[in-house]
Amino acid sequence: MGLTPMDIQNKEFARSFRGYKQEEVDEFLERIAKELERTVKEKLSMDEKITLLEEKLEQYQKLEDTLHNSIVVAQEAAEDVKRNANKEADLIRKEAEKEARRVIDEAHYKSSRILAEHEEVLKQAQIFKLRFRSFIEAQLATLELEDWLNVQEDDEGSETRDIG
Repeated sequence: MGLTPMDIQNKEFARSFRGYKQEEVDEFLERIAKELERTVKEKLSMDEKITLLEEKLEQYQKLEDTLHNSIVVAQEAAEDVKRNANKEADLIRKEAEKEARRVIDEAHYKSSRILAEHEEVLKQAQIFKLRFRSFIEAQLATLELEDWLNVQEDDEGSETRDIG
C-alpha cells in the first residue's frame, strides 16, 4: 500500500505567507488518517473474510467432488450388484433346468423299468397259466383213462391176500 494513516499524520507541509490555516489542515489530515485507518482495518477484515470464504468454498468443492465420486462409485456398485444378481439368477435357473432334466430322465427310466417289469410279470403269468393248464389237462387225461381204478383194485386184492 502506498499511503498509510501514519504517513498522513506525520506529513509536514512547508509554510508560506498566504497558506492555509495550520489548524484546519491538521484537523482535516487527522480525519483523513482516521478514515484511512478505518478503511484499512475494514479491508483487512474483508480480506480475512474472503480468505475464510475461499477456504470454505474449497472445502465445499472438495465435498462436492467427494459426493460426485461417491455417487459414481455407488452407481458402479449398483451396476455390479445388478450384474451379479443377473448372473446368479441365470446360474440358479440353469441349475433348476438341469435338476428338472435329471428328474424327468430319472422318471422316464423308472417308468420304462416298471413297464419292463410289468411285461415280464405278464409274460410269467402267461407261462404259469399255460403250465397250469397243461398240468390240469394232464390230470384230466389221467382221470379219463380210468387205469388208476384198476391199480387201486389190484392194490386192494393184494392187501386181502396178505391178511388172510
